Amino acid sequence: MGIQWYPGHMHKATKEMLKVLPRVDAVIEILDSRIPFSSSNPVIKSISADKPVIKLMAKSDLADEKITDMWRERFEQGEQTKTLAVNLKSEVVGEQVVKLCQKLAPKKEGSNSLIMVSGIPNVGKSTLINNLAGRHVANTGDEPAITKGQQRINLRNGIMLLDTPGILWPKVENVFSSYRLATTGAIKNTAMSYEEVAFFALDYMMREYPTVLKNRFKQDSLPASELELLEIIGHQRGCFRLGGKIDLERAATIFINELRAGVLGQVSYETPAMIDNELAEDC
Repeated sequence: MGIQWYPGHMHKATKEMLKVLPRVDAVIEILDSRIPFSSSNPVIKSISADKPVIKLMAKSDLADEKITDMWRERFEQGEQTKTLAVNLKSEVVGEQVVKLCQKLAPKKEGSNSLIMVSGIPNVGKSTLINNLAGRHVANTGDEPAITKGQQRINLRNGIMLLDTPGILWPKVENVFSSYRLATTGAIKNTAMSYEEVAFFALDYMMREYPTVLKNRFKQDSLPASELELLEIIGHQRGCFRLGGKIDLERAATIFINELRAGVLGQVSYETPAMIDNELAEDC
């Protein structure tokens, strides 16, 4: 069953986006490079179907480069879609994004091109906007759902940015996407326990990135289950309860925070082929 985390301000923000969309010339959708499908809001996809779209693959320094390239190739099959794999804090990102905007949505005589910036919570919208503006105009933070309302920023180069709140959608139907969103921190930590998320992430990484786990936790071979590995992590990190039992929730919290920060290395949680298979099974 898919997770539901849809605060009232997200519902309001979606309605406001629909109102302004007819005046928008192009859409910048910021995706998390580790989960390009799961971080792509189907609401944004449906409302911007006839608009030029720039998909910014943010946090690319945390993702598996080969898999990021697979996703870029998939997305650019759309005629009006361009992609960039970026670190949003990099100085060159601003120049790259501006050039793409000017190419896809040239300035109209007597007015600026209106470019909507969209994305899920905690994906880096405010970081991008501050980069483009060259000053602090949008609040940033590690907690999802920082921006609560629309604002317009004139870049004074023929582009007017429309900053929108980070929004999810009423229900994430794909249960795997729910866990991926939680793993990367897009969904607030109250929606799922760290322990649940850690079991999901460890199960995936034991299959797809076993060497990463063995190197990080100094294991010659991995145990048979994610529970056993989480217990090893808890023992190494001193996560003990009274009586010497492992505190799994504490161990899970440490593991997930290290994973989110990229301490374990560059990891992606979904490939185009994997998503195709999941969607086929849901049909």
